Amino acid sequence: MTESAATPVPPVDPAPNPHATAEQVRAAYADPKLANVLYHDWEAGTYDEKWSISYDERCISYARDVFTAVAGTEGQPYPTAMELGSGTGFFLLNLMQAGVIERGSVTDLSPGMVEVALRNARRLGLDVDGRVADAERIPYPDGSFDLVVGHAVLHHIPDVPAAFREVLRVLKPGGRFVFCGEPTKIGDRYARRLGQATWWLTTNLTRLPALRSWRRPQEELDESSRAAALEAVVDLHTFDPTDLERTARRAGARDVRAVTEEFAAALVGWPIRTFEAAVPSEKLTLAWRLFAYKAWLRLSAVDRKLLVRVLPRELFYNVMITGVKPANGGR
Repeated sequence: MTESAATPVPPVDPAPNPHATAEQVRAAYADPKLANVLYHDWEAGTYDEKWSISYDERCISYARDVFTAVAGTEGQPYPTAMELGSGTGFFLLNLMQAGVIERGSVTDLSPGMVEVALRNARRLGLDVDGRVADAERIPYPDGSFDLVVGHAVLHHIPDVPAAFREVLRVLKPGGRFVFCGEPTKIGDRYARRLGQATWWLTTNLTRLPALRSWRRPQEELDESSRAAALEAVVDLHTFDPTDLERTARRAGARDVRAVTEEFAAALVGWPIRTFEAAVPSEKLTLAWRLFAYKAWLRLSAVDRKLLVRVLPRELFYNVMITGVKPANGGR
């Protein structure tokens, strides 16, 4: 076989780097994409545990419900779907288990996250492939997918308009995108303040002799503090729902719609998450985890059934957005 007739060799994705050097971390403060790779490679192995991610009915129901809340049920099941910034595969894999998607692809800027997502897919017996991918230059041909999804990804992308254009490029004509779990401008403000106050209170109270068994070892607290500092680099944006809709329309999307969720749930959820990060994991018993989950469920129901009807959508913590590529493939 001649060289010109040889089958092209697909590019090899980079390997995960969970142990970045101090020099790499310093460089990451001036390079948001590098920061995302280093931070998420470091977190990949423990990310599901940190955010209480599972692949059972609890998270299957959550993924299905938030997807349906913004996009409805028309078009399900989607034959092919890609998750942008998939992390460990939480959104895509649970939507597949819910019957929303038949075949999936995971993409993330972090090689470590792609590796874990593919491992999770294999364990669940799901038909999934994956690539390390920059959201501003998605490595798939035009018109590859019926659906593109993402959860808590847009706020990490430096050029969100470019990402929307790429999403529309890889969608088939008439294909849909659904992004959930993005922080609103107002929601992020109160969530961060609640988290900071809870961290300060917990780490100081656990210095008291009677509560010392609830204090995480100092080296773990230091590591968490460094991670939190890098998290401030990877979190690039917060969104106003109306502005986000406008961005998607300018990229060429049609039938764009944004909805918001979590107000009461966020006011309680963020202190709970921060408290859990500040104490030894063995203190977080099954009874505690059930309490935290049920509290979130009840408050989410209050948000969904009552508060969403009376409060401006800008006050809620999360914004979700959907839109479609024009059926003729135009912009």
